[in-house]
Amino acid sequence: MYEIIAENNRAKRGRLTTRDGVIETPVFMNVATQGAIKGAVEPRELTALGCQVVLANTYHLHVRPGDGLVREMGGLRAFIGWDGPTLTDSGGFQVFSLAKLRRVREDGVCFASHVDGRRLFIGPEESAAIQANLGSTVAMAFDECAPYPCERRYMEESAARTVRWLERHRAKAEELSADIPPERRQLLFGINQGGTYADIRAENAARIAELGLPGYAVGGLAVGESAERMYEILDVVTPILPRDKPTYLMGVGTPENILEAVERGVDFFDCVLPARNGRHANLYTSRGRINMHNKRFERDPAPIDANCSCPVCRTYSRAYLRHLFKAGEMLAMRLAVAHNLYFYNSLTARIREAIEGGVFAEFKRETLEALRSSDVA
Repeated sequence: MYEIIAENNRAKRGRLTTRDGVIETPVFMNVATQGAIKGAVEPRELTALGCQVVLANTYHLHVRPGDGLVREMGGLRAFIGWDGPTLTDSGGFQVFSLAKLRRVREDGVCFASHVDGRRLFIGPEESAAIQANLGSTVAMAFDECAPYPCERRYMEESAARTVRWLERHRAKAEELSADIPPERRQLLFGINQGGTYADIRAENAARIAELGLPGYAVGGLAVGESAERMYEILDVVTPILPRDKPTYLMGVGTPENILEAVERGVDFFDCVLPARNGRHANLYTSRGRINMHNKRFERDPAPIDANCSCPVCRTYSRAYLRHLFKAGEMLAMRLAVAHNLYFYNSLTARIREAIEGGVFAEFKRETLEALRSSDVA
């Protein structure tokens, strides 16, 4: 069940109650593509970092270790040692990211495994079955994330096919869960596609909104278009999608992106940026990003961010973090990723507070000004 707790214009503060726990929104989902956070942060540590939802990938877990094995081990949550809600992407993004290794057909997608080259096929029914085996809290409908830029004719065909795939995915998911009490079933989110064509996006959103799903996502953005164009598409799509259901902007993004999208009614996010940037010594602070390779931090006794209360900032100095990166110690990545995840999770927590307090517009303006104030590359 999803309920809106507070609203500031289009920004909404929500709560999604699931079989595996409550998700307070806006929420940033921490990405564990193959069942692990890249950077050696353990699932059991994520609660202390403010994580509410762990996101994993259907395609990758199907290829390795196999969704059947995950099911044998008690499902995704038991397998990775996480007791909160989980979300699994459908495999649709790999239609985009593995473009050289796949062929799209009406019934689904033929892949050459990126691991060993073996042939495999994923369509809506297969994606539904794999995600049922994984046992995620939220399952994403199988879709095609088309390339950018994309010819209009192909995008029209792709978006229409994604709707047909959604209907097939839902039918298979209902078949697989027929013996499960409604309150214990996976929540299926449909995905809006249409690239940067506003009219295709609008038509697609209207069609999937009619299906009455537990939630909806906006996919196929942050794949090369400008941030301004992404916001324009959100301005078109979010008013069409049901406001009384959670709205998820897939694969986004920067702190600035999140603030702009929340203002437009989005309340679920995920992105690899905090972990990826952390592994490369780029750390988020309330005054912008800093790079721990910078010599100015060599003798800096301050924490990464004086305004941060994460376990890393409470314990270690910038000088020590810089030393770890320069020495090539694995601990450097671990601490940096932990801090960045905390930053993102803390940002969405403060967004929730601002919406509840009726001051989101002011919070957004002040936060953006602070984030842009840093002179550290």
